Amino acid sequence: MMTICRCPRLSGSFLLAAAVLALSALSPGLSASEESIDMILRARAKNGSIQEKSATWEASKTALIICDMWDDHWCKSASRRVGELAGPLNETVKAARARGVFIIHAPSSVTSFYQDTPQRKLAQAAPFAATPVPLAAAQRWGTAWCWTDPKRETVLPIDDSDMGCSCTGAKCEIREAWTRQIATIDLSPGDALTDDGQETWNLLQARGIENVMLCGVHLNMCVLGRPFAIRQMVALGMNVALLRDLTDTMYNPERPPGVDHFTGTDLVVGHVEKYWCPSITSTVFTGQPAFRFKEDTRKP
Repeated sequence: MMTICRCPRLSGSFLLAAAVLALSALSPGLSASEESIDMILRARAKNGSIQEKSATWEASKTALIICDMWDDHWCKSASRRVGELAGPLNETVKAARARGVFIIHAPSSVTSFYQDTPQRKLAQAAPFAATPVPLAAAQRWGTAWCWTDPKRETVLPIDDSDMGCSCTGAKCEIREAWTRQIATIDLSPGDALTDDGQETWNLLQARGIENVMLCGVHLNMCVLGRPFAIRQMVALGMNVALLRDLTDTMYNPERPPGVDHFTGTDLVVGHVEKYWCPSITSTVFTGQPAFRFKEDTRKP
């Protein structure tokens, strides 16, 4: 029971304000649970024209999944861009978390690095929930994988058959360079960490989550194909949105269609908007202009 000291020097209004603050402290999550996220969802028609519509998602029913933001990469240019992206992405995650969005860290194939953390244990402890459709079973790069679905989408608009190293001159040797998620991105109490489709579904169902936002790398590969990523979440019936300014692609401008790297990324964003899900920008959470790589010298 809360008592208020009735000091004669304190006014009644002061005491009332103090009581309100004390009650708020007892319920720190109240305002966050009532938060809503207003956004403009950008999609594309079959002819490629942009279509925008307003939407409001409840923060408490929304998850933000961070895909494969590793501490290193076999491609030097890709690693450099991840390092640049990590800071703005972390600021966006902090803002989303503060509004009550559930954060899932998904650094594929290196979850064992986090085996003793509360975030990893939270994912493992979530009660099993049956999925409405079977989860992807094919294996690629250490996890299950959702391959291109010819019934739903065309081939990607960029040629990534060389794995997409965008370094000039000699190309980087493909190797497993990563050991953990990049340290720039904070793991906070209440976050979860997994690269498993079933664990992800268990976490979402346990919290009544209906909406999923995806960010991280690389859009033409893991952000589409991983078992927690766009294709799988759409197949499971979730409302899905891509944070289009907080992603990158593995695309070598020397390959078709012969555009610069960042235009190549935009082409894949357009593919996602056309065939899979709409997109938003980090401005929804930060109130700041959308993130832009320093090497992207195109006119806005």
